[in-house]
Amino acid sequence: MTVFLGLMIPFLGTTLGAACVFFLKNALGTNVQKALLGFASGVMVAASVWSLLIPSMDLSASMGRLAFVPACGGLLAGMAFLLLMDRVIPHLHMGAEKAEGPSCSLKKSTMLVLAVTLHNIPEGMAVGVVFAGMLAENAHITTAAAFALAIGIAIQNFPEGAIISLPLKAENDMSRGKAFLGGMLSGVVEPIAAFLTILLSDLLTPVLSWFLSFAAGAMLYVVVEELIPEASEGEHSNIGTIGFAVGFAQIGRASCRERV
Repeated sequence: MTVFLGLMIPFLGTTLGAACVFFLKNALGTNVQKALLGFASGVMVAASVWSLLIPSMDLSASMGRLAFVPACGGLLAGMAFLLLMDRVIPHLHMGAEKAEGPSCSLKKSTMLVLAVTLHNIPEGMAVGVVFAGMLAENAHITTAAAFALAIGIAIQNFPEGAIISLPLKAENDMSRGKAFLGGMLSGVVEPIAAFLTILLSDLLTPVLSWFLSFAAGAMLYVVVEELIPEASEGEHSNIGTIGFAVGFAQIGRASCRERV
């Protein structure tokens, strides 16, 4: 039951964000978005370090001086995978006017959904592999660290749910209910990817160190490619930076307490 709840937390964040369509006419306030994006960035970077990369190196300790290879190699592979997806899937980032990927005639709202789905899949895999590591006896991943990662992704998913549902209502003249459903379904791939990763955990165990660092690479790509630039858009503000520091410190404090 604990694992099920952990895997569903990111989807809950998307669902709550999509529910904004019922009581907001416009997008979330700029400062609110920056604070949430900054906080989520800090949480995800800290969780990538303490919940993914450090356990990856711990699992590879028997390799001696080469213990860094799975951590570095998996991280680079995770970032390269999302970079490839960015190239082959048409999508539109929040606040951007020009779409990325192959040219197409899709609506702006549709490409926003594709952008969210693009990184929801590896984020779901990240949550799945962390909980798989928590279940493994030799991975040194605590329950608190696994939930910290899931909560960090959920916080990031909250504004994304609103970013999807509000334009769906405005551009496509949908009812609020249908727009909410569209925003909510944009995040459904996340728990599916997480559950599939858990189901394959027996196959992943021999190469768990690589998959942990792969998930870290995917997470860091999302932070650097999307969250930090989006938190810095428009008029200069320190809100995103403060949010990052608070998020990083919170996860660092929780993770260090668990490791003592």
